[in-house]
Amino acid sequence: VQLQASGGGLVQAGGSLRLSCEVSGSIFNPYIMGWYRQAAGKQRELVASMSRSGTSNYANSDKGRFTISRDNAKKTMYLQMNSLKPEDTAVYFCFAGNNDRSPDFWGQGTLVTVSS
Repeated sequence: VQLQASGGGLVQAGGSLRLSCEVSGSIFNPYIMGWYRQAAGKQRELVASMSRSGTSNYANSDKGRFTISRDNAKKTMYLQMNSLKPEDTAVYFCFAGNNDRSPDFWGQGTLVTVSS
């Protein structure tokens, strides 16, 4: 199983980005998919996750600004990030597995940089 994340980049504060994460290499359709992020010098933190049935979970700091979605047929997940803030700057990692606290599979990370 491989997870390929894409969509990171440099954006000004207040701007938007959409991250994508595609699962390949297996017929495996993950129960939970989501995103963690890790800022420089900080611990990795959960950003958002979504179950195969569509139940979503967001970190409090992201509610209302970020929207997670997934296309089960394409085994692809998306994270739409709006109203970005400099504190959102981090490497974003997609994950997949049976729960969002101890994922089984990780993507390679994509860097999001928000300038002030």
